[in-house]
Amino acid sequence: MSVQVENLEKNMAKLTVTVSADKFEKAMQESYMKQRNKIRIPGFRKGKVPRAMIEKVYGPEVFYDDAANLVINQEYPAAMDESGLEIVSRPDIEVTQIEKGKEFVFVAEVAVKPEVKLGEYKGVTVTRSEVTVSDKEIDAEIENTRNMQARTIEVTDRPVQEGDTAVIDYEGFCDGRAFEGGKGENHSLEIGSHTFIDTFEEQLIGKNAGDETEINVTFPEKYHAAELAGKAAVFKVKIHSIKAKEVPELDDEFVSLVSEFETLDEYKEDVKKKLLKRKEDAAQGAKEDEAVQQIIDASEMEIPEPMIDMQCENMIQEFESRISQQGLTLEQYMQFSGSNIDKMKEQVRPEAVQRIQSSLVLEQIAKEENIEVTEEEITAQIEKLAAAYGMPGEKMREFLSDEDKENIERNISVEKAVAVIMEHAVEVEKQEEEKAEENSDNNSEAE
Repeated sequence: MSVQVENLEKNMAKLTVTVSADKFEKAMQESYMKQRNKIRIPGFRKGKVPRAMIEKVYGPEVFYDDAANLVINQEYPAAMDESGLEIVSRPDIEVTQIEKGKEFVFVAEVAVKPEVKLGEYKGVTVTRSEVTVSDKEIDAEIENTRNMQARTIEVTDRPVQEGDTAVIDYEGFCDGRAFEGGKGENHSLEIGSHTFIDTFEEQLIGKNAGDETEINVTFPEKYHAAELAGKAAVFKVKIHSIKAKEVPELDDEFVSLVSEFETLDEYKEDVKKKLLKRKEDAAQGAKEDEAVQQIIDASEMEIPEPMIDMQCENMIQEFESRISQQGLTLEQYMQFSGSNIDKMKEQVRPEAVQRIQSSLVLEQIAKEENIEVTEEEITAQIEKLAAAYGMPGEKMREFLSDEDKENIERNISVEKAVAVIMEHAVEVEKQEEEKAEENSDNNSEAE
């Protein structure tokens, strides 16, 4: 295999990968072995048709697509390494030569990690903040814990209320016809979660278990399914059961259940300490974000579009993972929210860009400061991760890939870069910051 690298504009590059005819022939043979049971020619038993006969009847092209995929999957990772580039996107691949007995050639267009011209990163200003915890916040935190400890009971003596979970069958009709994706059985729907379209959930309030009813809704004008956009729909719904949360009493018994304390007063004091720590951590995080954003604004970098696209896709996958824990698929979410992949990408794009900018700036600061990560620091992080999953450190290390370990090392390096920034950051009161911004604006106007 040989790789030719051509640098393009806007931090893009083109890799031309040439694979030997022998390797392509092996891929052709592997493709034949995979497909031979599916190809039938009169006079031959199933799976016994010689490759030469198949190629004579159908042409060698019958194996090209599969063989090309095999070669690309095998050779592209090595081509990445050989290129010496820091590739930060999925490849856009085009096969430029594919013919039996000849070299196989494909081109991969990729985004390359952009260079960062750092602005000043020592001495940035951050807003000083005072952190306090109110009795109202303590009560709200305890109420949240009570709700988490609530048990689910089936309700038989009243209709659906806000906050209940209704177990339903439903089927949607538009212009009298059932539409794709509009049917579900034994679906648990929390009333007030707004996961279903329009006023669907509100119209179930007041209905009883066993009821069969019709729900009238209107799809959004910009609904992702064009055939439903802006149209009225009717859902036929059957309510199988109603479930409600039964929240435990706030007493010493509850305290002993959720903590190591015996009295409500002790528990409240502990909740206050934990809330204070959480708010202090959040305030510190906000100051770090403020500092990093100032450095981003003072730095120069050109982020290639495919890099942003991949970050958007990763963020949507993170979202999909979160909602799956609530029993909701991404397709269902898009169906009931009137969204689609393109809309979701557009929504997450600003945060995706900000994440990339932060990562690039912090990694560059780590280089400028010659920050190093020790094996002991990596081990400590793995041990911490293992503890979170309740497994021995050595077992966790076995599960981690080389890429996972590289990410751990990169994260530690970034944390150290943040520490450098904050060590030299200057804290100012909010009023001082606003005054400084006002003076800056006035000076700009005068110029």
